[in-house]
Amino acid sequence: MPKAIKILSIGIDPFLIDFTLPEYAAFPGLNAEKVAAGIESSMKQLRELGYDADKCWIDFGETAIDVVSERLDNNDYACVLIGAGIRKPDANFLMFENLVNLIHSKAPKTKICFNNAPHDVVTAIQRWVKP
Repeated sequence: MPKAIKILSIGIDPFLIDFTLPEYAAFPGLNAEKVAAGIESSMKQLRELGYDADKCWIDFGETAIDVVSERLDNNDYACVLIGAGIRKPDANFLMFENLVNLIHSKAPKTKICFNNAPHDVVTAIQRWVKP
């Protein structure tokens, strides 16, 4: 049996997000529980499809780079997804840029992909790697 393709999904811990802020309020009805459930569902679906899927929730930058750096040092990922909650809000722009450069530096052969919402993680991963 072939070894499962190892992927990492990075996102802001939804329980740290203030969903009343304009950049998050643009998605009516979104809350921490819905985001967490969507990500968990995506992780389950990826595993069912044969991926070795890891989730990495980070904070807004206090320890985010260190947390991701440790994951990259200890794992060989075929693909890393950077979630929309990191990429889209303007307040997270520098952290997003730092994460892209960190991944590029520590894992230059790893594919990098992006989703638009918790429900399209699988689609984003499958654009670049298939089990």
